[in-house]
Amino acid sequence: MKPALPPLAEIESNVAAALSEDVGAGDLTAELVATGTISHARIISREAATLCGCAWFDRCFTCIDPSVTLRWSAADGDRVVPGQTLCEISGPARALLTGERSALNFLQLLSGVATRTREFVDAVAAVPGARAQIVDTRKTIPGLRLAQKYAVACGGGGNHRLGLHDAILIKENHIAAAGGITAALAAARTVAQAAGERCKFIQVEVENLDELGEALAAGATMVLLDNMTPETMRRAVELNAGRAVLEASGNVSLATVAAIAASGVDRISIGSLTKDVRALDLSMRIVD
Repeated sequence: MKPALPPLAEIESNVAAALSEDVGAGDLTAELVATGTISHARIISREAATLCGCAWFDRCFTCIDPSVTLRWSAADGDRVVPGQTLCEISGPARALLTGERSALNFLQLLSGVATRTREFVDAVAAVPGARAQIVDTRKTIPGLRLAQKYAVACGGGGNHRLGLHDAILIKENHIAAAGGITAALAAARTVAQAAGERCKFIQVEVENLDELGEALAAGATMVLLDNMTPETMRRAVELNAGRAVLEASGNVSLATVAAIAASGVDRISIGSLTKDVRALDLSMRIVD
């Protein structure tokens, strides 16, 4: 099943901000082309990837000129190959030239996130018996959180909390300020009850097996295993015995994710999915 797009208003807001900073008072270079000139262009992938960002791409052009038409031969979440034509565009040449960079920025960025996520998902899928889901974090580009989390979903990953407003994640500083894991969990339950449906879950971070034992004894149902070795994670899974959802986090890479997944954890969160993004190599070429 394809993930749901962010609300249209969110996409429009993203695009409006991008066009405002790029186009400003008007595209001076596009004025080299005579008004009324109609052109056709193709978007081509230069590498194997997972596509994402079609709605943002479309909106960049139709916001500039509603007469622009786009025909996609691939969709968000699809795997694409080098040399593949992804989209054909027709419309006023000035609109195509003005919208090109902003549109490609969205498509390259979000496809980069989806592609990187898919690499991690595939790496876990290759581990016999592993059940870990790859999930994102709040380490997103400011203003593009929903877009990037959508891209993670298109790459086969899952979304952690959207922000500070929809779940509780008790980290080491919260624990220190609250007076310990047990006290922090008790306070979190009070806060969650007051928040009602807005609070989707309570998760607590632990750094060793002793802290895990305290968290479980205090009734934790989601635990973040912070920077543990795969062997320690395996022992954590045994100690947990299915009582809480266990999530591994901290310096996860493609070189280490298989061993982490083999430990038996339920989730693996990776900040680099949305923080250290390499844009997908795409190009737009006017063909006539």
